[in-house]
Amino acid sequence: MAAPEPRLSALAPGRLVMVGGCVIALAYAVMAALIPLDGALLARLWFLPAIGVVGAIIANTSGTGGGVVFVPVFNALREWGAMDLSPLQVVGVSMCIQSFGMTMGALRWTDRLYHQSAPAPLHALVRPRDFFTASALVLALSLPAMLVTQRAAQFDQQAVLMGYKAFSIALGLALITATWTVNAKRPEKSRLEAVDLAVLAALAIPGGILTALFSVGVGELVALYLFIRHYPVLLCTGAACLISSVSVLAGAVWHIEAGTVQWEVVLLAAPGAALGGFLARPIALWLGARRLKTLDGSWIVLSALYLLWLNAR
Repeated sequence: MAAPEPRLSALAPGRLVMVGGCVIALAYAVMAALIPLDGALLARLWFLPAIGVVGAIIANTSGTGGGVVFVPVFNALREWGAMDLSPLQVVGVSMCIQSFGMTMGALRWTDRLYHQSAPAPLHALVRPRDFFTASALVLALSLPAMLVTQRAAQFDQQAVLMGYKAFSIALGLALITATWTVNAKRPEKSRLEAVDLAVLAALAIPGGILTALFSVGVGELVALYLFIRHYPVLLCTGAACLISSVSVLAGAVWHIEAGTVQWEVVLLAAPGAALGGFLARPIALWLGARRLKTLDGSWIVLSALYLLWLNAR
């Protein structure tokens, strides 16, 4: 007989997602009603809803943030002449799309946090205290770094991108290696350790700077680190999705004010991203921790290699 699911909240399963989904739908309707759009451009970009779905599934199963998909994809589309977006517009569009996709994903993972299934052998339950402590600690440091970078800091973006993606490759390879060696038969950690909070704090500020520059960074660093340290998928992915969601919502404000958002791209991709964010959690749980970590590490390594190759040309 299956063990009953632990109930950590009086809120009915799915209620948080339903209410949040209504807010997301309302925000999309307001955007579509208020923003003037180019019909011809919409027709040319008919394929973007599918990119939104796929990108958000990858982003919300891994917790790395949609920018890990949208930035390389939109850069490729610019290279192929399908879209004419500057690097700054790519970041702005990516943040706005992620505001829909990562927020839906964060709602789904947070709902799961309060309605967890009894853990299988070698797996562990996630304490809400650990989930929100990690998220709040990272955001307290990363958000100011991101907002200041957007408004005041000047960086050589190509140099930062090369260094960041080289670091991502190292983390991705470390994740794959750890998944199939030292973590293969170890039980997952059931409580967030003080040393890991210290490392997350150290990653938060550079993560916030990277998110300002590329629309991805802090979620990827948090997810990869927690995965390597062998915490449950719910903590690694769910907390990273929540951090990414709050980050892109805050970061999109500057891009809207600066006029760097190509709204036709957002209008087409955002519903797909919201759908992908909704589908991602059950897909991640179906894959299981080992396959999920392997696929996440592989995507990060391959997308980083592609971006390095693109910028080295």
